[in-house]
Amino acid sequence: MSTTRTFVAVDLAATVQNRAAELIAALAYEGDGVKWVAPENLHLTLKFLGDVPQRDLPEVCEAVARAVADRPPFEISLCGANAFPHIGRPRTLWLGVDEGGETLGRVQKSIESALRQLGFPRENRQFHPHLTIGRVRRPSPGLQRLTEALRDQQAFSAGYSTIDQVVVYASHLARHGPTYQPLSRALLKGASCGRSE
Repeated sequence: MSTTRTFVAVDLAATVQNRAAELIAALAYEGDGVKWVAPENLHLTLKFLGDVPQRDLPEVCEAVARAVADRPPFEISLCGANAFPHIGRPRTLWLGVDEGGETLGRVQKSIESALRQLGFPRENRQFHPHLTIGRVRRPSPGLQRLTEALRDQQAFSAGYSTIDQVVVYASHLARHGPTYQPLSRALLKGASCGRSE
């Protein structure tokens, strides 16, 4: 059976992507052991579905569309560089969501509920909205330097992004890194077509 690696996300304004790319440039240095996210791949994941049978993809896209159809567009702000599990032992590097985080959480919960009805399990961890900018791939002597750089960027602001649609993406893995293909775009209530800026 043919499957597609699938996730649900929101796109971000080009200005936010550019600011996040500036942060990555400020944090990155040769030999840091980090796999940084390419600027064009920066997005905010709401739900990772894994390998989905291709025959089920239309139903997934329809469920996501129904889940957000009655929710009006809103704004989020992204700020504060940090890391999971914590800044002193960074593994996943991210920018946090400040304003609009609670609203985004409600949208995520609606999507989670709709997809659960299709048999996708609920996440065990509480949803913590964040924009992943990099992942530590291997231990390196530079991790201490990275930790210090993250602490210096905890007040970093990437600005605001209007969330007016949710995207179901296919993820294609390759040696040079993943590429993401939009399978469907679910507009929030009253939103017009086109990517938010």
